Amino acid sequence: MEQRSDATVVPRLPADPRPVASEQWWQRVRRWRGFLKEALARPLYGAYEHRILLECLREPPPRHVGIILDGNRRHGRRSGLKDPTQIYTLGAEKLDAVLDWCGELAISAVTLWVCSTDNLNRPADEVAGILRAVEAKLRTLTEDPQIHRRRVRVQAIGRLDLLPESTAAAIQAAQDATSHYDGMTLTIAIAYGGREEIVDAVRAVLCEAMRDGASLQEAIGRVDTQAIGKNLYLSAGSDPDLIIRTSGEVRLSGFLLWQSAYSEFYFSDVLWPAFRKIDFLRAVRSFQDRKRRFGR
Repeated sequence: MEQRSDATVVPRLPADPRPVASEQWWQRVRRWRGFLKEALARPLYGAYEHRILLECLREPPPRHVGIILDGNRRHGRRSGLKDPTQIYTLGAEKLDAVLDWCGELAISAVTLWVCSTDNLNRPADEVAGILRAVEAKLRTLTEDPQIHRRRVRVQAIGRLDLLPESTAAAIQAAQDATSHYDGMTLTIAIAYGGREEIVDAVRAVLCEAMRDGASLQEAIGRVDTQAIGKNLYLSAGSDPDLIIRTSGEVRLSGFLLWQSAYSEFYFSDVLWPAFRKIDFLRAVRSFQDRKRRFGR
């Protein structure tokens, strides 16, 4: 009961339950509408995906594909996830599908940028979530029969000395278990930055010159494109033909700055954990439709 200043008693009416019930009903309708739409579209997408696959198989594929895995956090928010490990585990699970797609098109190398040096400056719980997801996936790869059947060689590039011991150990175990394979090369770019890679390569050239007793002028003379290329994390000759970035961002953010001089780029609006085979095939088809001139 509520008292007015004139002491008139005004009864408080109960809340009308109809708006709440109506909103809940519409939520259920929208949810089922989404399920129905997806069920009806699945056969159409399957047919469309098969058609694009056949088109891609008619032309030479890119030999090396680099992928910037962007959009994990946005996908996590949309999915109602708050735990960083769960968020990044969803992205890590996409790797198995990517290897299937690359194998189907006879793509011999794929490089995935999973964590930059800048990412290591994020809040501690988020960095821990990224690294836990990476470690778990690397341990799975080490024992995965499909990796051994495909003869996939796993390697990691970046400033690996910045990583915790557990992550470094998981990387080393995966590299040791697959070092003798030559079917496909899977490169994990972790604690990686393109600027840092170039700086480290130049330093390596100068250090080698110093060990040889070269003068400063002679050491400077050794710094050329061939010497730098030889000392990159991802050595010269491994340049990606196609670089894909997910999530709608249209920039490289430092990914393979040196090696991407003549790469073709494809930017997808799809967030990484939701990236589908049809999205991948569209990127490959776009690459195949272009005429590469390499500056000539």
